[in-house]
Amino acid sequence: MLLVVALGGNALLERGERPDAAVQRRHVRAAARALAPLGAEHTLVLCHGNGPQIGMLAVESANDPDLAHPFPLDTLGAQTQGMIGYWLAQELANAGLPGPVVTIVTQTEVGADDPAFAAPTKFVGQSYPEAEARRLAVEHGWTVARQGEGGAWRRVVASPAPRRVVELPTIRRLVAAGTSVICGGGGGVPVLPRPGGRLEGAQAVVDKDLTAALLAIELGADRLVVLTDVDAVRRDFGTPRERPLSSVDVSELRAMRFPAGSMGPKAEACVRFVTATGRPAAIGALRDAAAVLAGQAGTTITASPGACGPAVTTSHGVGEPGG
Repeated sequence: MLLVVALGGNALLERGERPDAAVQRRHVRAAARALAPLGAEHTLVLCHGNGPQIGMLAVESANDPDLAHPFPLDTLGAQTQGMIGYWLAQELANAGLPGPVVTIVTQTEVGADDPAFAAPTKFVGQSYPEAEARRLAVEHGWTVARQGEGGAWRRVVASPAPRRVVELPTIRRLVAAGTSVICGGGGGVPVLPRPGGRLEGAQAVVDKDLTAALLAIELGADRLVVLTDVDAVRRDFGTPRERPLSSVDVSELRAMRFPAGSMGPKAEACVRFVTATGRPAAIGALRDAAAVLAGQAGTTITASPGACGPAVTTSHGVGEPGG
């Protein structure tokens, strides 16, 4: 099968950990050991998150006295794709992934009229106490928000919807040749179309789950698998009735509510893929990757008769966190 796998950035750097290279490499090594068995039987297209990493680089750039201006988000997105993609490609090979594996620094076209530019929601970087977050917002011109009820404060940036993956034809040729491809890292570098076919970087971070869904649909993937730091989608999260769901159809998933910028995009990505293709998607923990694909762990999302309509609802008050 052709699998498109979306790997959460928080699965590569756990909340509260120091963002040292050695720490992240350790997580990447563990991720590669979980993913390599899938690549032994299937062709992989792997998209990864970059929220913690791009936030770290943004802070470093903003505090660098040698820079007249901080590096823009699109450039930082490309940097994280190269860094994480290099780690993943190397560790997947070290873990025994058969066949060639290549990393592509990917551009994702977004619309200048996307309402996300006026209402930032994508959390990036580390967590701060409220007072420090507000100080940094004034100092660097950031927008900050609390992540979830009672959560810590983080920077939020625009997260426009992906419209087109610029490198899709190249990715398609590589997949046809049996190459495992790491692409769409951090959702891909957001770019805006300009007259004459030109492209220009946008100051945003595209959601990697939605880019993974777009790639899965365009490539005709057999499965979309979203791997993160939680074990499953949970009904009635945060209540005494909370329980993990082993399976759910599109209609049921649409009726549930999730936190914006967390489990919400993962659920929406799966809804888009299943609705467009009729094929299953799955959400689960990275450590259970093979079992999630087999339907023995995590949550499997299936089509339901007449499944159509708007994307799943997001809410800051109800649902489940995700990486």
